[in-house]
Amino acid sequence: MARTRYGTDRGLTARMFGTLFGLGLMYVLLAAVLYAFGFSAIFILGISAALLFGQWWFSDSLSMKAMRAVEVTPEQAPQLHAVVDRLCAMADMPKPRVGIADSDAPNAFATGRSPNRSVVVVTTGLLRRLNRDELEGVLAHELSHVAHRDVTVMTVASFTAILAGFMVRSAMWGSMMRDRRDQNTALIFIAVMVVSVIVYFVSYLLINALSRYRELGADRGAALLTGQPTALASALTKISGDMATIPTRDIRQMEAVSAFAFAPAVAGKREFTLEQWFSTHPPLEKRLAQLAKIAGELGQR
Repeated sequence: MARTRYGTDRGLTARMFGTLFGLGLMYVLLAAVLYAFGFSAIFILGISAALLFGQWWFSDSLSMKAMRAVEVTPEQAPQLHAVVDRLCAMADMPKPRVGIADSDAPNAFATGRSPNRSVVVVTTGLLRRLNRDELEGVLAHELSHVAHRDVTVMTVASFTAILAGFMVRSAMWGSMMRDRRDQNTALIFIAVMVVSVIVYFVSYLLINALSRYRELGADRGAALLTGQPTALASALTKISGDMATIPTRDIRQMEAVSAFAFAPAVAGKREFTLEQWFSTHPPLEKRLAQLAKIAGELGQR
């Protein structure tokens, strides 16, 4: 990872490697099960590799298209670019492309296959609601994701759900193409289906656990870089409070990139329920508590 002034988050690095190792191990197991049941290993790995490469290579374009975001120049959005320029200079990192999505949902996200091929997108709803210091905190949060390359890791990791679904469909297709007189066809199909569902479920838990940690890590990185944890906390509070008033259309638009967004594309939940245990973002209270602790460490109130 290129050195930036965000510093090295060893906890995040360890979790990223651990998540990818665990996911890789499970998919090796699933591929072995499919191969043992007669599916072509070359076919499975070839298609999987092609889909993964496509998602990784075009992750920035796909995310912007999903949000209907457009890239903006310094002439088109001078204040937004000025904030990004300042933060990139402070962090000693390459400047990503900058985009704006026309959505009332106050949010932002960063994606891309590398720091040199990344994009930071903010919504019009975010720009309307936040002052400059709050906007700087949100953008510093997103740039932390880029600096630590956890955007790339999440892109690769999130592909596992697609791969699990593909393998299930392959199993179904293979079962239909087998000799219908084979009494073992149904058992084979059930076995592959069960293994695929287990892999998908465990992958989902691993990915979301990593996602929640990376959000806390990005909050911490942004607060230390800007020296204004209270501004970031204020942005979080505003966004969380306003989500309940956002039109459903805009919330659904954000769901396409929710795992990469600054705040989850859901309205208002404030307690850590079982449902939020499967969330991509930590509870608001936990994020605010961490920022308050950092403010205290910096001698702020």
